[in-house]
Amino acid sequence: MTDDPKTLVSTDWLAAHLDDPDLRIIDGSWHMAASGRDARAEYEAAHIPGARFFDIDAIADTRSELPHMAPPPELFVSRLRAMGIGDGHQVVVYDNADTHSAARVWWTFRLMGKTDVAMLDGGFAKWQAEGRPVEDLPPITRDRHMTVQRQAALVRDVTQVAAASKLRDQQIVDARPPGRFAGTDPEPRPGLRAGHIPGARNVPAGTLYAADGTMKPIADLRAAFESAGVDLSLPVITTCGSGITAASLALALERIGKRDWSLYDGSWTEWGSYPDLKIETGDA
Repeated sequence: MTDDPKTLVSTDWLAAHLDDPDLRIIDGSWHMAASGRDARAEYEAAHIPGARFFDIDAIADTRSELPHMAPPPELFVSRLRAMGIGDGHQVVVYDNADTHSAARVWWTFRLMGKTDVAMLDGGFAKWQAEGRPVEDLPPITRDRHMTVQRQAALVRDVTQVAAASKLRDQQIVDARPPGRFAGTDPEPRPGLRAGHIPGARNVPAGTLYAADGTMKPIADLRAAFESAGVDLSLPVITTCGSGITAASLALALERIGKRDWSLYDGSWTEWGSYPDLKIETGDA
């Protein structure tokens, strides 16, 4: 894998840069409620030295009834400054989660116009498996000025996605597992219809990663999209259950050099709850 401090870096890269004064590390772990896991408690028990915990559910738009919608810029700035993260920092975000939620934090930084941010390839599990250092101490933080510029092109709302579904001028790609996409498996959140957005293609987020949790090579990522019938000549909108695994699709698209992508933040939690929005079942 080629290290890229704007998308993905290896554990070797992070180990080599661990003491850089302008490096900031974030634990962005997030788990589905059914997992019974507590991401913050796990972080407090053991994390990469110096890492801060990014609470995806708290650094969010709390005015929305939908879960962990993207935070308003002013909330993002205040929370990140309190964590000692600001302008001029290279950020590396990792997770210890089946959801690969670090990609969601990566996307949130990109949404705020911050590009010096990468996901740690293989996450905390790979870091630990290699016997690298961990600690249970809270980091020493100093307030750091941060400026952001929200990149509206990187996010889509339900109206924009409905238009794309109707006009087919953008390619919608769904990161949920095949059974949920097809509507044969129930949704984990109660009250949601089963199926997918009309015109969507299915690239399950898990297919982007190898067994050890590392992201697959660029050629394999491109093949995953193409084999699913994704038209990469169109702008892509990524979606999933609640906007977490859709970010893995966004990161993979960025890795293969496709820049015209956006993420449907409300995802199926929003679309599946509106009876007047059309749905399809079965394979794409």
